[in-house]
Amino acid sequence: MRMKGFNILGHTFVILLMIMKGIKPDTQKEELLEHCTKLKVSVDLPIFLSSVKKTFGNMREQLSKAHFATAYETDVFGMAQCRNYLSTAECLACFDAGVSQLRRKCHAAVVSAHFIYQGCFLRYGIHNFYKEVTFVSSVWVCSYNRSVAEPSAFSPKVQGLLADISAATPKIKKYFATAKRQVFSSGKTPTVYAVAQCVETISPSDCTRCLTRTYANLKTCLPQPGGSAAEAGCFLRYSDSSFFVDSNLTDITPYTRGGSSSTKLPIIGIVGGVCFLFLLIAWLLWYQLVKKPKVAKRGELLQVTKLQGTVIYSFKDLKSATKSFSQEYKIGEGGFGDVYKGITNNGDIVAVKKHALTSNKSKEDFESEVKLISNVHHRNVIRLLGCSGKGSELLLVFEYMANGSLDKFLYGEKQGTLTWKQRVDIILGIARGLAYLHEEFHFRIIHRDIKPSNILLDDGFQPKIADFGLARFTREDQSHRISTRYAGTMGYTAPEYAIHGHLTEKVDTYSFGIVVLEIISGLRCTDVKIEPVNGSLLEHAWHLYEDDKHLDLVDEKLDPNEYDGEYVKRIIYLALMCTQMPASRRPAMSEVVVLLTSGLLFEQRPLSMPTLG
Repeated sequence: MRMKGFNILGHTFVILLMIMKGIKPDTQKEELLEHCTKLKVSVDLPIFLSSVKKTFGNMREQLSKAHFATAYETDVFGMAQCRNYLSTAECLACFDAGVSQLRRKCHAAVVSAHFIYQGCFLRYGIHNFYKEVTFVSSVWVCSYNRSVAEPSAFSPKVQGLLADISAATPKIKKYFATAKRQVFSSGKTPTVYAVAQCVETISPSDCTRCLTRTYANLKTCLPQPGGSAAEAGCFLRYSDSSFFVDSNLTDITPYTRGGSSSTKLPIIGIVGGVCFLFLLIAWLLWYQLVKKPKVAKRGELLQVTKLQGTVIYSFKDLKSATKSFSQEYKIGEGGFGDVYKGITNNGDIVAVKKHALTSNKSKEDFESEVKLISNVHHRNVIRLLGCSGKGSELLLVFEYMANGSLDKFLYGEKQGTLTWKQRVDIILGIARGLAYLHEEFHFRIIHRDIKPSNILLDDGFQPKIADFGLARFTREDQSHRISTRYAGTMGYTAPEYAIHGHLTEKVDTYSFGIVVLEIISGLRCTDVKIEPVNGSLLEHAWHLYEDDKHLDLVDEKLDPNEYDGEYVKRIIYLALMCTQMPASRRPAMSEVVVLLTSGLLFEQRPLSMPTLG
């Protein structure tokens, strides 16, 4: 077997080996993925390890009665799944082997792990991953130990089988299917076998999306005799050797319109269907919010997928989840409402933002935030799960970010703990999120208040742009420039907007440049105590640039061995380029992403001293 196309953040490595003699003649315990991650979060280690042990024990007990299990103990989420063709004894043996490997290869302080085998997988972590569908990058393996006869005939048959089973599985209860298909009428390698499976906590549409991706990856193995592909939410495999008995075959014919699909039809049909469903849901969302709100059932705050839009939740449930909005659960505050951690009855963790309708302006801010981001889905933009209201109090429910806001890591209580790599990844993530808002969403969204306190970090330190209370949008066919009343935060606001009210997406670009300087230096943009800049980080950075002393800007808490001086200069230059006047001299955020990721030297455009906002 050979690994292709996998690169998960964190300490990740893949070992393809036999970990013990097989459950079946085929190696159900063949390991496809080993992923252990130690995150920089504060946990009480004895309590954490006890929770991990209880989570594993709970899952094993569930697997003695079923092939899928989820469990939650204090701060630890767990999930395990076996292929349904395994017996209970085989399922437990695969799970036990995984737990044994995990304990042997993952350090005790690891706070998340994901092990995948041909016959099962197990996973645990401190965040709720039950709805996750895909990895950052995919994992798939192919068999190269021998060749098949007549590959030109073998490949189309396998593609047809994989397409059919991928299309059928999301429609089948518990998302599991096996199938086989005759390849040749006689002789050489007459039959190919396949299995498809999704985790039971995702929606049918997400199962479809997941299998579509694994199908596309697995096709690259052909014409090899076998291959397996996995994502966070699904598994797909084929082989010209049987790895399950015929009594475990699934009749997928009723779910494939009675026959074989072409190799292209499933992909086109699935993508087209999802696009149509997205448009339909967008209309239903408007109807739901404006005409006919619905209340989520108690204990089901996270039972909503990306394609289901925003849900109106029970105010009572949210109040209970936040312990009546207690100070103990308060995790943030700002001009547009306080934010509380919420823990539901079934262990889901959410962030609840509380608005008080004290004026028409506060109502407008609330409505703006709901309308703008209810259908925004990008890994670097915070996801709105739902909303609720009672009297003058309105609530927004967001995905929970374990590491809080960026400002705490730059000049707050966690100052100096970010590594250089983490800082670069955060800069790139913010750039990607802004590029999506400005150029890839069907409306151009201008945030207007990009600053570290509005950048949240998940448990992997991936940034997510948050707080859209000030955001505005334009259609693609409208002018990029509009005039509006100033709203934002001094120090981060572009001069043309702060002084004249001229608003374009380049206002966010200016703010991004300021935030980049803060990330590099660990300094707040308005409190630099260095003469003669009088409190301006931007002016300080400019003087260092002019004197070719860029590296003097770098946070002194960083180890110089962590970063390359020339690359630091490039990023500082890029930050200054984002703050140029007039706004037309600033790059588009999509260009910023290219400059950050290309690895190539870019043309050094002449810069002028930036104007302070």
